[in-house]
Amino acid sequence: MNLFDVYPVNDIIIVKAKGSYVWDDKGEQYLDLYGGHAVISIGHTHPHWVKRIEEQLHQIAFYSNSVRIPLQQQLAEKLGKISGKTDYQLFLCNSGAEANENALKLASFHNGRKKVIAFSKSFHGRTSLAVAATDNRNYAAPVNETDHVIFLPFNDENALTECFRQHGQEISSVIIEGIQGVGGINVADETFLRLIRSLCDEHGSVYIADSIQCGYGRSGKFFSHDFAGVNADIYTMAKGMGNGFPVAGIIIAPQIKPKHFQLGTTFGGNHLACAAALAVLEIIEEEKLMGNAVMMGKYLKDELENIPGIKNIRGRGLMIGFDVPAEMKDLKKNLLLNQKVFTGEAKPNVIRLLPSLALKKRDAEQFIDSIKEEIQNIVTPVS
Repeated sequence: MNLFDVYPVNDIIIVKAKGSYVWDDKGEQYLDLYGGHAVISIGHTHPHWVKRIEEQLHQIAFYSNSVRIPLQQQLAEKLGKISGKTDYQLFLCNSGAEANENALKLASFHNGRKKVIAFSKSFHGRTSLAVAATDNRNYAAPVNETDHVIFLPFNDENALTECFRQHGQEISSVIIEGIQGVGGINVADETFLRLIRSLCDEHGSVYIADSIQCGYGRSGKFFSHDFAGVNADIYTMAKGMGNGFPVAGIIIAPQIKPKHFQLGTTFGGNHLACAAALAVLEIIEEEKLMGNAVMMGKYLKDELENIPGIKNIRGRGLMIGFDVPAEMKDLKKNLLLNQKVFTGEAKPNVIRLLPSLALKKRDAEQFIDSIKEEIQNIVTPVS
């Protein structure tokens, strides 16, 4: 049997990881500024995270949600404390797509409506409704097509206001990333998020803050949406929540009431997942990683601003993007092959930086030296 060939992959086999570094099967060391797609929030194989999972594994790894799992309540309390959303309710699942799927479904249960507003360049996942709300038709099969989703321009207040004027009583929810990831590190304007909040209040719609990639402290606040100073009705979480252990969730405002059998999951909130997620929150709190994300993000952005050629440096905290001109189209590839540095990208010409929130200054400096060298090599190739 062969693998189903849907991923373009680098011919590298990673066998070890620690902190902001990974090693391949030949012993080559790489600096990881990609974090496995914003997943590695506390650094690879953090000893407290490893210990938490290992100790739990010796007790019980899994039982279903047909019994009480005290770790789930411990996770809810810790999450409420660190996020500041102490009066919200937690539902645990397994992936970002599943979190967004459940959020959209719960909003529809809540107000009995069908229409969803999403935005240009959005990415919300690859499951049925999540992919229907994703602005990329390459990801959606014919069975995913629906007329329930209305796409509007990102950060366009006039378009949003007019859509609510025409369809306000039909709108179940508005779903928006605080910082678009796959779309190219596009930051939602604070005034735009506040307008979403006020229009949802006025029309009885649900504000869904997709925080899959831009949440969990990556922006310097727990949720990047918090920069707007308003609360969403539902926040979705996944990527950095388990530091690589599959875990996701949604937190739900108190006015949205649960009913038995509305939502469900077999593996969501299992013992190991909760242990991993608790370890992540404990480390974020103990090591003050949100503050570190602010400091390291500022350093990277300031240094990038001084490098000729790259343009439009943007983002918040340790979620940073910049545009690469056509003559530097091989920059990401060269960083990996020549400098042994992993970065992310967004098509067609954006490099994304999504490192661990525990990124150290020396590692950030190494990246800046590496990118300067590669740009110099492109501009003045060695003969």
